[in-house]
Amino acid sequence: MGALNLDKIYRVPRIAKPGEEVFVIEATQAAGGSAANTIVGLARLGVSTGFIGAVGRDSDGDFLIAELRREGVDTSAIERLDAPTGIIIALVDEKGERSMYAYPGANDLLKLTEKSIAYASRAKYLHFSSFVGEYGFEAQRALLAKLKKQKLSFAPGMLYAKERCLVELKEFISASEVIFLNKEEAFHLTGNEYERGAEMLLYMGARIVVVTLGEEGCFIASDRERLRVPAFKTSVVDTTGAGDAFAAGFLYGLLKGYDLETCGKLGNFVAAKCISHVGARAGLPTKQEVEEFLEGL
Repeated sequence: MGALNLDKIYRVPRIAKPGEEVFVIEATQAAGGSAANTIVGLARLGVSTGFIGAVGRDSDGDFLIAELRREGVDTSAIERLDAPTGIIIALVDEKGERSMYAYPGANDLLKLTEKSIAYASRAKYLHFSSFVGEYGFEAQRALLAKLKKQKLSFAPGMLYAKERCLVELKEFISASEVIFLNKEEAFHLTGNEYERGAEMLLYMGARIVVVTLGEEGCFIASDRERLRVPAFKTSVVDTTGAGDAFAAGFLYGLLKGYDLETCGKLGNFVAAKCISHVGARAGLPTKQEVEEFLEGL
């Protein structure tokens, strides 16, 4: 459950300073949305997945739903609303670093319905990513309160990490089987460096806290262990969706019952494949690629 967006991606030599004009090397568009990227990653690995969200009654909405269906994601709980479909404008420089601008559109009007409650009750895991507006956030809170048996996977992203305080997110954190953050998000959310921040989130009730560290790999904390898993060397083309891809790999490991170190390796592998291509989904690996990777461990 999260935002559904059409990503408009512009490759540029560098991110422009105020008042500066910079030419665009390449312009592309692709289906996006943090939770949607993660769900597509899992679907590509053979996991049965579905999505709760909203798009407009427009061609962009048609495109996003068609892309999810093409990947094997069930879309029956996606609402079509009388508002434009959400858009993300991403500027990606020659190092693969990015800046992003979000127009929420229909995402900002999502409300919880009996249909979506019944739909979510069939899931083993619920994966939440952030919404810009209040409606989506409140819909997530309401859904969380309705469900008791499902495990929560929570990727607050920079939006929730910077715009929501720990008190607002307490019920999400305490219900989380796993929380995904990068080190900047961990700092903004907890006010501490990521290791101390992870301890805070564990104390609040999270079972597993994972902090992605870019080229340094990831840090994993649980009540039983603290782990560092190194990254895989790869050619960085575009870091868009790296965290979403990591979450897909890590969750795949949890669903398969692997230990946390192997889950971290799976997350790093899927993220490395993702960032070697432009966009959040083009590089996501297949089930066969992941199985071959696991055989080599």
